[in-house]
Amino acid sequence: MKDIELGAVQERFADIVWANEPLGSGELVKLCEKELGWKKPTTYTVLRKLCEKGLLRNEDGVVTTLMSRDDFYSAKSEQIVEDSYEGSLPAFIAAFTSRKKLSKSEVDEIQKMIDGFRKDTKR
Repeated sequence: MKDIELGAVQERFADIVWANEPLGSGELVKLCEKELGWKKPTTYTVLRKLCEKGLLRNEDGVVTTLMSRDDFYSAKSEQIVEDSYEGSLPAFIAAFTSRKKLSKSEVDEIQKMIDGFRKDTKR
Protein backbone atom coordinates (compact mmCIF):
# COMPACT_ATOMS: atom_id res chain seq x y z
CA MET A 1 0.00 0.00 0.00
CA LYS A 2 1.28 3.41 -0.96
CA ASP A 3 2.07 5.87 1.85
CA ILE A 4 -0.33 8.79 1.83
CA GLU A 5 0.62 11.76 4.00
CA LEU A 6 -2.26 14.04 4.95
CA GLY A 7 -2.35 17.19 7.00
CA ALA A 8 -5.02 17.64 9.67
CA VAL A 9 -7.31 19.63 7.35
CA GLN A 10 -6.97 17.06 4.57
CA GLU A 11 -7.84 14.31 7.07
CA ARG A 12 -11.00 16.20 8.10
CA PHE A 13 -11.90 16.53 4.42
CA ALA A 14 -11.30 12.79 3.85
CA ASP A 15 -13.44 12.01 6.90
CA ILE A 16 -16.31 13.92 5.29
CA VAL A 17 -15.96 11.84 2.13
CA TRP A 18 -15.66 8.55 4.06
CA ALA A 19 -18.80 9.37 6.05
CA ASN A 20 -20.87 10.32 2.99
CA GLU A 21 -19.56 8.46 -0.04
CA PRO A 22 -20.46 8.16 -2.76
CA LEU A 23 -21.43 11.79 -3.09
CA GLY A 24 -21.70 14.30 -5.85
CA SER A 25 -19.01 16.95 -5.99
CA GLY A 26 -21.67 19.66 -5.58
CA GLU A 27 -22.91 17.98 -2.40
CA LEU A 28 -19.30 17.80 -1.19
CA VAL A 29 -18.94 21.55 -1.75
CA LYS A 30 -22.03 22.15 0.40
CA LEU A 31 -20.80 19.83 3.17
CA CYS A 32 -17.38 21.49 3.22
CA GLU A 33 -18.96 24.93 3.36
CA LYS A 34 -21.12 23.83 6.31
CA GLU A 35 -18.51 21.80 8.23
CA LEU A 36 -15.27 23.55 7.31
CA GLY A 37 -16.39 27.02 6.24
CA TRP A 38 -14.80 26.54 2.81
CA LYS A 39 -15.67 28.13 -0.51
CA LYS A 40 -16.08 26.05 -3.67
CA PRO A 41 -12.52 26.66 -5.01
CA THR A 42 -10.95 25.45 -1.74
CA THR A 43 -13.01 22.26 -1.80
CA TYR A 44 -12.03 21.51 -5.38
CA THR A 45 -8.34 22.26 -4.71
CA VAL A 46 -8.20 19.83 -1.78
CA LEU A 47 -10.24 17.25 -3.71
CA ARG A 48 -7.79 17.46 -6.63
CA LYS A 49 -4.81 17.04 -4.28
CA LEU A 50 -6.30 13.98 -2.59
CA CYS A 51 -7.13 12.50 -5.99
CA GLU A 52 -3.49 13.06 -7.04
CA LYS A 53 -2.34 11.32 -3.83
CA GLY A 54 -4.48 8.30 -4.71
CA LEU A 55 -6.89 8.50 -1.79
CA LEU A 56 -9.98 9.79 -3.62
CA ARG A 57 -11.52 9.56 -7.07
CA ASN A 58 -13.74 12.15 -8.75
CA GLU A 59 -15.31 10.47 -11.73
CA ASP A 60 -18.17 12.09 -13.60
CA GLY A 61 -18.78 14.39 -10.63
CA VAL A 62 -19.09 11.51 -8.13
CA VAL A 63 -16.51 11.44 -5.34
CA THR A 64 -15.48 8.11 -3.79
CA THR A 65 -12.51 6.82 -1.83
CA LEU A 66 -9.89 4.44 -3.14
CA MET A 67 -8.87 3.39 0.38
CA SER A 68 -11.13 2.73 3.33
CA ARG A 69 -10.86 4.83 6.47
CA ASP A 70 -9.68 1.77 8.44
CA ASP A 71 -7.00 0.94 5.85
CA PHE A 72 -5.78 4.54 5.87
CA TYR A 73 -5.50 4.80 9.65
CA SER A 74 -3.94 1.31 9.90
CA ALA A 75 -1.27 2.31 7.40
CA LYS A 76 -0.72 5.58 9.25
CA SER A 77 -0.29 3.70 12.55
CA GLU A 78 2.16 1.28 10.96
CA GLN A 79 4.15 4.22 9.58
CA ILE A 80 4.36 5.85 13.04
CA VAL A 81 5.69 2.62 14.56
CA GLU A 82 8.16 2.25 11.68
CA ASP A 83 9.39 5.84 11.73
CA SER A 84 9.44 6.50 15.47
CA TYR A 85 10.17 3.08 16.98
CA GLU A 86 12.26 1.40 14.27
CA GLY A 87 9.35 -0.90 13.49
CA SER A 88 9.18 -2.28 17.04
CA LEU A 89 5.61 -2.67 18.24
CA PRO A 90 6.79 -3.58 21.78
CA ALA A 91 8.79 -0.32 21.92
CA PHE A 92 5.72 1.62 20.81
CA ILE A 93 3.53 -0.06 23.43
CA ALA A 94 6.13 0.58 26.14
CA ALA A 95 6.27 4.27 25.21
CA PHE A 96 2.47 4.54 25.01
CA THR A 97 1.85 2.84 28.36
CA SER A 98 4.55 4.84 30.14
CA ARG A 99 2.22 7.86 30.02
CA LYS A 100 -1.21 6.26 29.86
CA LYS A 101 -2.02 3.40 32.14
CA LEU A 102 -4.21 0.70 30.65
CA SER A 103 -7.43 -0.37 32.34
CA LYS A 104 -7.99 -4.02 33.22
CA SER A 105 -10.48 -4.35 30.35
CA GLU A 106 -7.94 -2.89 27.89
CA VAL A 107 -5.28 -5.32 29.12
CA ASP A 108 -7.75 -8.21 28.79
CA GLU A 109 -8.69 -7.12 25.27
CA ILE A 110 -5.04 -6.86 24.20
CA GLN A 111 -4.31 -10.26 25.77
CA LYS A 112 -7.16 -11.80 23.75
CA MET A 113 -5.67 -10.31 20.59
CA ILE A 114 -2.23 -11.73 21.45
CA ASP A 115 -3.74 -15.15 22.18
CA GLY A 116 -5.51 -15.04 18.81
CA PHE A 117 -2.27 -14.16 17.02
CA ARG A 118 -0.50 -17.05 18.77
CA LYS A 119 -3.16 -19.49 17.60
CA ASP A 120 -2.85 -18.21 14.03
CA THR A 121 0.95 -18.60 13.99
CA LYS A 122 0.76 -22.22 15.22
CA ARG A 123 -1.25 -23.27 12.16
